[in-house]
Amino acid sequence: MTTTFRRGQHVEVFQKSSDESWEPYMDHFIGLHGIIVDPDTSINDPSALVEVSLEGKGTHRLPQDSLRALE
Repeated sequence: MTTTFRRGQHVEVFQKSSDESWEPYMDHFIGLHGIIVDPDTSINDPSALVEVSLEGKGTHRLPQDSLRALE
């Protein structure tokens, strides 16, 4: 199943990304919830980063393969 993220959608950072853009500090985001601020049109492309506002951690661009929809 593929997910197209949309602006305002609630998501969870549920796993470490296999993408090279994943940085070690992002490991601390696993398990956090957030809201999609700026979605990308590419579906499930780990190199297509989406902007997510994470609760208590600010806004970050994260690879899509690290996210899952909560709705």
